[in-house]
Amino acid sequence: MFNELKNNIRASILPFVKWIPLSPNSLTVIGLLISFWAAVAFSAGDLIGGGLLILFSGFFDIIDGAVARANGRMTSFGAVLDSVCDRYADAIIFAGIIYGTVSGYITQSSIFSLPLWLWVVFAIMGSYLVSYVRSRAEAAGASAMNIGIAERPERMIILVAGSITGYLVESVFIIVVLTHITMIQRLLHARRLLA
Repeated sequence: MFNELKNNIRASILPFVKWIPLSPNSLTVIGLLISFWAAVAFSAGDLIGGGLLILFSGFFDIIDGAVARANGRMTSFGAVLDSVCDRYADAIIFAGIIYGTVSGYITQSSIFSLPLWLWVVFAIMGSYLVSYVRSRAEAAGASAMNIGIAERPERMIILVAGSITGYLVESVFIIVVLTHITMIQRLLHARRLLA
């Protein structure tokens, strides 16, 4: 849903990013390092700081591709690195939330009697399945697999909103539901394309 917006932002900033002296891959890695910082913030119970750092990391996730396009430096390896760093960033941020929860720094109510850390585990599963179904289907020959209601930008926006407003457990629960719906959407789409 927000991937089109992300691509439009990248296209609109192309003239302004040519001066950035860093390589696209360096920008990707910087975004990942900021995600580690967000995880540290979450692990210490700083929900607002963690949410703001996710936004800061997202800025680098947008400009790395824009810099690559503006300078004619788009490579297959860059795309792989970006995808791997996105998965790593998701995992480390969620790990920070789990640590903050089990250590008592994050005190959130449960939903359906399940603690936040367990909902985060389900969110990790859903997030990875969304990406895996796309990768596996594309490897099998399916195209246009970037569909669904909860791709990575949507998940991060929901998590940021929950962190900043104090509704972290609710935002994680929404991510759990939407990622599993997205995974099913992608499976059904792959079946139509590959059957």
